[in-house]
Amino acid sequence: MGWVPPRPGTDPRALRGLRASFAFAFAGLRYAWKSQRNFRLECIAGGAALGLSLWLGVGLVEVLFLILVVLALELLNTALEAVVDLASPTFHPMAKAAKDTAAAAVLVSSVLSAAIGAVLFVPPLLRRLGLAS
Repeated sequence: MGWVPPRPGTDPRALRGLRASFAFAFAGLRYAWKSQRNFRLECIAGGAALGLSLWLGVGLVEVLFLILVVLALELLNTALEAVVDLASPTFHPMAKAAKDTAAAAVLVSSVLSAAIGAVLFVPPLLRRLGLAS
């Protein structure tokens, strides 16, 4: 069995525990970035949407919220897949259902975020390109 790190909340020195919590979170981000192609693509798409929103003057909060939803669900999907793989290393229909459903949550959020993004971006983009008044 592997080594289990101490729980961050159990250290009597509050800042040390807080630092450990952030270290664990950044380790999760590093894992997702290195192992999940879709997470990297969604980060790139989110950066492009952010740049486009700044260029077009579109509401930054709305765009950041859409990016937050997609990336957070992708991270949860990655975590759930890891747990399911650990709990069920061989094929099981319920493990497949859990993983497929988590992936569907990312798909739904991505499609709806793209649709909302189109509503936010298309009118100012057409004005910027001189194709609309």
